[in-house]
Amino acid sequence: MATFGTLSDRLTETFRNLRTKGKLTAADVDGTVREIRRALLDADVALVVVKEFTAKVRERALGDEVNKALNPAQQVVQIVNEELVAILGGEQRRLAFAKTPPTVIMLAGLQGSGKTTFAGKLAKQLEKDGHTPLLVAADLQRPNAVNQLQVVAEQAGATIYAPEPGNGVGDPVKVSRNGVEHARRQQHDVVIIDTAGRLGVDAELMKQASDIRKAVDPDEVLFVIDAMIGQDAVNTAKAFQEGVDFTGVVLSKLDGDARGGAALSVASVTGRPIIFASTGEGLDDLEAFHPDRMASRILDLGDILTLIEQAQQAFDEDEAQKVAEKLANEAFTLEDFLDQLQQMKKMGSMKKMLGMLPGMGQMKQQLEDFDEKEIDRTEAIIRSMTPGERHNPKVLNGSRRLRIAKGSGMTVTDVNQLVQRFEQAAKMMKTVARGGTPNIPGMGAMPGMTGRPGASSKRGKKGKSKSVSRSGNPAKRAAENAGLPTGPSTGSGFGLGGQKAPSEADLAEIQKLFGKG
Repeated sequence: MATFGTLSDRLTETFRNLRTKGKLTAADVDGTVREIRRALLDADVALVVVKEFTAKVRERALGDEVNKALNPAQQVVQIVNEELVAILGGEQRRLAFAKTPPTVIMLAGLQGSGKTTFAGKLAKQLEKDGHTPLLVAADLQRPNAVNQLQVVAEQAGATIYAPEPGNGVGDPVKVSRNGVEHARRQQHDVVIIDTAGRLGVDAELMKQASDIRKAVDPDEVLFVIDAMIGQDAVNTAKAFQEGVDFTGVVLSKLDGDARGGAALSVASVTGRPIIFASTGEGLDDLEAFHPDRMASRILDLGDILTLIEQAQQAFDEDEAQKVAEKLANEAFTLEDFLDQLQQMKKMGSMKKMLGMLPGMGQMKQQLEDFDEKEIDRTEAIIRSMTPGERHNPKVLNGSRRLRIAKGSGMTVTDVNQLVQRFEQAAKMMKTVARGGTPNIPGMGAMPGMTGRPGASSKRGKKGKSKSVSRSGNPAKRAAENAGLPTGPSTGSGFGLGGQKAPSEADLAEIQKLFGKG
């Protein structure tokens, strides 16, 4: 989520300074609120929203809920998180579908905000959910707008209604009305109307959008706004609300590198919820907007729920069961490894997924250096093997490895490293399948966990049945004897959540599993 990267960094640094304080004074709170105000203003968040936000944070931070907290610094972070969720809309809001199909969704926004691309993304997502969407080309002003929507519809595998060539020819109100009737006759249960964009707040085109709304009476009017637009986002949103009115907001281009804070102001200023967030150029790069999850990402607390949802969508449960059985029977092969890599690629960018882990905002450079092409190189090496070699890597002698290297455009060393990594990965997976704890290089052993069940040792027979800590610290000795972790707690960026942020060694090991270290 590059758009809010700078804001995230500033807030993370501000809260890090609080962690050393056992008790917060009024001066500490004022200093923190001042830094938060500067960070939000630098990120282009609207002034009226910043004033309201910081006033609420200050009031709560000076209240009893912080004074009585065991860890005041963490309590302040929690307050900021809750108030950030509030300005982002509070609760998630889903699309409202009509009781009697078709559901009509009208798109509005400035030219270049990403409406046409979003139309394709939404159509593809709705098809995955079992709907039959129809795209209606009602943008007849912009050059080649109809042609662009036709291309997007083909990529998304959606049906399109485009009776007019566009480029200034045709009546968009009539096309929109006829499109809804066409959808009703052809039994499409959702209609997505792509209207003309505006270079600015154009009164004539605003009236056209208003006429379309009156003609089709849409169930949803989605205002698509570019997250990189800057302070003008608030003025534009207000103008569209007065001229057309809309029921929800779509944030596009959240993968950009602009400050993007103005987009945070839209929900608060207009009172309309953000429903979708577009996070990339691909048609699959569309997420339902969750205010609480977005706030967690901005504060570098991670977004594990979204990561789990993406994994559930990408992974086939039956295939996963087959792999589990193969691991239990020690029959896991390079063919299976290839299938797992392909399923991981369906989830999208590895960088994006790793970025959802708590604390990863502090490892931006390592994350940026992560080479996703290594997965493709690994796949090329495995595909250059024969079926027999994939099922039994032990037959890979020198001449076979040379042939595979030439066939994949890699070196023999690359092939050797892949085979070695596969053997290590398979060994770890077998250990897990047996109920044991794998020894992952670069990561410590899990607290309270021992080796695989049933493993015996000579020391265990000769020594006492229960190990006793020799630590001189009574509290530490008691914790060790109870099998609890005794090291310092390293939660997310500010000690929240209790989840340990990945170390550089962990990230390097993930890289090695898919490519060269």
